[in-house]
Amino acid sequence: KRCSCVLPLVCKRRDTAMLRHARSLASRSVTVANNSSLRALSTGVRKTVTLFPGDGIGPEISKAVCNVFEAAGVAIDWDPYVVDPARPDPRTNSCIPLEALESVRKHKVGLKGPLATPIGKGHMSNNLALRKSLNLYANVRPCKSIPGLKTAYDNVDLVIIRENTEGEYSGLEHEVSPGVVESLKVITKTASQRVCQFAFDYARANKRSTVHVVHKASVMSLSDGLFLRCAEKVADKFSDISFVPITVDNAALELARDPSKFEVLVMPNLYGDIVSDLCAGLVGGLGLTPSGNIGEDASVFEAVHGTAPDIAGQNKGNPTALLLSGCMMLRHMELTDAADRIETAALTVIGEGKWTTADLGGSASTTEYTSAICDRL
Repeated sequence: KRCSCVLPLVCKRRDTAMLRHARSLASRSVTVANNSSLRALSTGVRKTVTLFPGDGIGPEISKAVCNVFEAAGVAIDWDPYVVDPARPDPRTNSCIPLEALESVRKHKVGLKGPLATPIGKGHMSNNLALRKSLNLYANVRPCKSIPGLKTAYDNVDLVIIRENTEGEYSGLEHEVSPGVVESLKVITKTASQRVCQFAFDYARANKRSTVHVVHKASVMSLSDGLFLRCAEKVADKFSDISFVPITVDNAALELARDPSKFEVLVMPNLYGDIVSDLCAGLVGGLGLTPSGNIGEDASVFEAVHGTAPDIAGQNKGNPTALLLSGCMMLRHMELTDAADRIETAALTVIGEGKWTTADLGGSASTTEYTSAICDRL
């Protein structure tokens, strides 16, 4: 339900046409403004964004992000919705309320904290339900080294683009006989061409010279073979960008050996889920990695880490991933100046190391870390 009590301190109340607007919005995170109603968001008036505070630490880190936006003077009003994992909505076949989906469709943009889904209870994943209901076909995950934060690598600057609507996550499973379960992997020409077109447009818009297409066509010749052929067909239209096919196992090996050789990687759903988390580990973990889900009519930006129920309510959560996802969202809305100022403030605080949370080696609370960013602003 929508109500001001969710966040009491802050809540105030075909292919060519779609992709030609791809452009560079900033160095860390870029996305696509893909219809006239979204482009109208940059007219200078206050904008409304659907907010899913999430579960576990979600409400705390969402409140932190809203406070940072307020300190930065971002002209946004929030339309918040609680997703209760114990109360499925039969109208959506998930725990996502129908009103929440209608809000995203209306406002074109959403920001989402971590959502819990009961494991093995027969419920569709809330994240999957959101992507499928809104046709959020491309997941964009930038992974870039943060100055001052010590990790195994200091030269990572790559982007994972993951097909978001089908593959092994199509939700088509059934029991063939007792003890035997069959799960179907669905790959279509339409979805494959769409996400590959997005990836090459993204690379060109951001002056990246190589797109690696991750697959396992040597084993799954029909499904992954179709994805690879679609990528080859799209690549023919981009003579300025190198097309490099690579098997998923070899991609994992080479990412661990030298991630600097990669710029943009595009792949089917399951591979993208795994490889994007691997790449997050290269730059410090999921708590530092932004994510955006792009659709034709709406987009939802999110923190991809878990709900951390063990520290929920203890003022210990790290809001960085959700905050940087919020910066991706602002650039998507063409509010680039605000995104740059917020991101610079956050990365400066992380680099200094004085007011970081425990997962980053510090001892600051969520509130102290947020206040340090606000002070920088």
